Amino acid sequence: MRPSQRQGRIFTAQGRAAVKVDEARRRADKQSAELQSEGRRGLGPRQQRLEADPGRLERARCAVRQRIDQKKAELDRNEAELDAEYAESDAADAIDFAAASIEEAQYAVLDAILTRADADALAATV
Repeated sequence: MRPSQRQGRIFTAQGRAAVKVDEARRRADKQSAELQSEGRRGLGPRQQRLEADPGRLERARCAVRQRIDQKKAELDRNEAELDAEYAESDAADAIDFAAASIEEAQYAVLDAILTRADADALAATV
């Protein structure tokens, strides 16, 4: 895989993760606004629960944000794992390339030895 393709995949994965996180935050904010709006309209049992425990809404909001942050951390870990796998693959490719280069160099040395032997043989016959 070419580096540009790998970067494209990484940016695509980062973009998808960011979109998911943003969507989750928007949903949480929307739900929070709806709960606050319903609480102000006095919708019976919900209003009573909010009045009985004023910190409940904030705790629920914090719990949702915590889940969002945990999911983002999980996505970051997955991205780091993918980056590590690509780096390992690149290292293996570099080793294979180096081994092939050494083999080519050995053939070049053998070819030079044979060519020198031919040249010396021709020079001796003159």
